[in-house]
Amino acid sequence: MITVMVVDDQPMVRAGIAAVVDAEPDLSVVAVAADGAEAVTAARRLRPDVVLMDIRMPGMDGLAATERLTTGPDPLRVLVLTTFGLDEYVYAALRAGASGFLLKDADPQRVVDAVRVVAAGDSLIDPALTRQLIDAYVGTPALDPAVAAGVARLTAREVEILRRVARGLTNAEIGAELGVRPATVKAHMNAILAKLDLRDRVQATIFAYDAGLARPGLQPGVGPGIRPRPDDPGAGRP
Repeated sequence: MITVMVVDDQPMVRAGIAAVVDAEPDLSVVAVAADGAEAVTAARRLRPDVVLMDIRMPGMDGLAATERLTTGPDPLRVLVLTTFGLDEYVYAALRAGASGFLLKDADPQRVVDAVRVVAAGDSLIDPALTRQLIDAYVGTPALDPAVAAGVARLTAREVEILRRVARGLTNAEIGAELGVRPATVKAHMNAILAKLDLRDRVQATIFAYDAGLARPGLQPGVGPGIRPRPDDPGAGRP
């Protein structure tokens, strides 16, 4: 059974989300909270598998609560819910350690599926938010030396895969584009996470944005100013 906490300051919204989640045979809502401080206290005590977190709340907001719950030796997994009107918070929430980001108007089935994905240790960003995120936060950033050093550790094929991860593609979709098996993509992805000391695909996506590998209009390939290691024998093959 996957245990879930629902955090939202609006009683009707909170009750509605909790009802949708609790109706699933493999999901159980173990607590609800109306603000970040209440959520942090209850989540640390109950240790739910997934915390469904709103962002804009009185007192401690969802960003601060997410950061507190996802840092430390025994972090919790947080799935953030928002609306189109709160796009400015997406990037900050992911940086705070959220494992996923969904719109509040998402189909109920998508929400419960996302809970299962996050509980399994994976991560996701609602495709509807990806362009909003890129448009709002990514232009042509000045490359941080640490980010540049990280990119330099990647092979050309790893950069190709990282750019597609930032577009929200699955391993199977990436494999289809590059003409390789999903298992090969997974192996490359594991290498990327290890080389960059990243936790999951969400953090990899943020890194890609910071490195300028993902931005509006940028096609798959090696971005301007990015020079990955050329020693990948698979680089350049479709």
